[in-house]
Amino acid sequence: MSDDWWKSAVVYQVYPRSFQDSDGDGVGDLRGILSRLDHLEWLGVDVIWLSPIYASPQADNGYDISDYEAIDPTFGTLDDFDALLTAAHARGIKIVMDLVVNHTSDEHPWFLESRSSKRSPKRDWYWWRPPREGFEPGAPGAEPTNWRAFFSGSTWAYDEESGEYFLHLFHPKQPDLNWENPEVRQAVYAMMNRWLDRGVDGFRMDVINLISKVLPLRDGEPLPGGLGNGFPLYACGPRNHEFLQEMHREVFAGREGRFLTVGETPGATVDDAVLFTDPARAEVDMVFQFEHVDVDHGPLGKFDPQPLDLVRLKAILGRWQAALGERGWNSLYWDNHDQPRVVSRFGDDRDHWAASAKALAAVLHLMRGTPYVYQGEELGMTNAGFTSIDQYRDIESLGAYDELRAMDVPEQRILDGLAAMSRDNARTPVQWDASPHAGFTTGTPWLPVTANHAWLNAEAQRADPDSVAAFYRALIALRHDEPVVAHGTFAMLLAEDPQVFAYRRVLGDAVLTVAANLSGQDATARVDAAHGSLVLHNLGADTTPYPAGAGEVPLGPWEVRVYLARQAAR
Repeated sequence: MSDDWWKSAVVYQVYPRSFQDSDGDGVGDLRGILSRLDHLEWLGVDVIWLSPIYASPQADNGYDISDYEAIDPTFGTLDDFDALLTAAHARGIKIVMDLVVNHTSDEHPWFLESRSSKRSPKRDWYWWRPPREGFEPGAPGAEPTNWRAFFSGSTWAYDEESGEYFLHLFHPKQPDLNWENPEVRQAVYAMMNRWLDRGVDGFRMDVINLISKVLPLRDGEPLPGGLGNGFPLYACGPRNHEFLQEMHREVFAGREGRFLTVGETPGATVDDAVLFTDPARAEVDMVFQFEHVDVDHGPLGKFDPQPLDLVRLKAILGRWQAALGERGWNSLYWDNHDQPRVVSRFGDDRDHWAASAKALAAVLHLMRGTPYVYQGEELGMTNAGFTSIDQYRDIESLGAYDELRAMDVPEQRILDGLAAMSRDNARTPVQWDASPHAGFTTGTPWLPVTANHAWLNAEAQRADPDSVAAFYRALIALRHDEPVVAHGTFAMLLAEDPQVFAYRRVLGDAVLTVAANLSGQDATARVDAAHGSLVLHNLGADTTPYPAGAGEVPLGPWEVRVYLARQAAR
């Protein structure tokens, strides 16, 4: 196996809570995942990324960890994990863990010790600061900085016992670790090494570009409502690359070639990503960038979605493809546990559900980079269709609702935004069959199953050679069979076309041309497909060669055509 095996791999994200329940308590678990490995093997994926399964109070569905080396009883035991790891490896599938080390739970022993006294040896393991001078401790405005938290409100929580505040960029139950303290870093590296020794195959590193803060901590640019934008002061901070290089030396040096590392890097620019992923710098293999999934955010942010501007989306993705060509590597994704379902977001889940799900899959998977499939994405699962705030469980969505209502935004506008963009859209249970609760559980699911599971489910699609799942399987096989998909050059075509997403990949004598109509109207892709054979098509069986009128590919609504040509060396 080559050191960069992950360039030809496809990663499948499992959100354990919603994947498969084995014991009828309504929450997915490790034994449930084990029972569905045959589906993932059939699909052809190479890696499973597990969202957090560690011990946690579940304030943020496991992204608040109270013990990095214990499995939360909700999901099972370490024996269950070992059984899953062994069974996955027997099928040639690797397991990547979620690494959440920007913050812990406030119930983690490290934080409990840190909070116990100002003189605690672990006090400096977290960010503690006194109230702002001249303000009553605990009163509005007394927070050490004016930063706004990701989940609304201030990033500072007051601890009455010690009279100081602790920093939490996310929920108050997620205090930030102080990576300036070398003891913190060594404790994290030791934990990572123990997981690798246990047999895991790498890490997805949660918000890893937030671990270095600009010192001294200070106010950010004021925002409407009285808080400030601290993001420039804690994202891609001054020691971020130093910390990741140290992590590589302490954890991965001498283990190269086996593992996959991907850093989640909200707000990172192309230039940042080149530094993070340049192999010569030994930091991470690839990053998750957010620019393309911020493309439809409106004036009020994420929950004010705007119609997709395809030209702008292509410009973003094309820029990332170009920048991470020779140095670095792209990760490719539409969906994950933090994003709504792409077929409802950028596709057409009403009139062209299957065609748009397949077209969006093709344009993503055949770009240069490692594709990520989020559970249910391979089925074309749609948004949840929630209509009332009472149906939501996600703390981000609930916080946004309260915040926008306080701004006098009309309730229906807020509910429309949540219906389109809430993280709960990605967290409804996987739709395995048409039975009650979609075969996910024999009990009551923690989040309701989407109503369309009666016809949109894995069992029906596995039996249908023209299904969305069969198309994903063909896409994955094409990546494995044709080196041009993983290793070819990339050239965006028709950059200004508002309907067509087209590009070309070249490796040696292989030329792969992708032409997709991402609209509900007929279109023409004015591209030269080099007289190739049609190797992938989303509208049923079609062996039509490149059209006789060279230079134009006619496309129906949401149609994608992928041509592969072999050309003589020039």
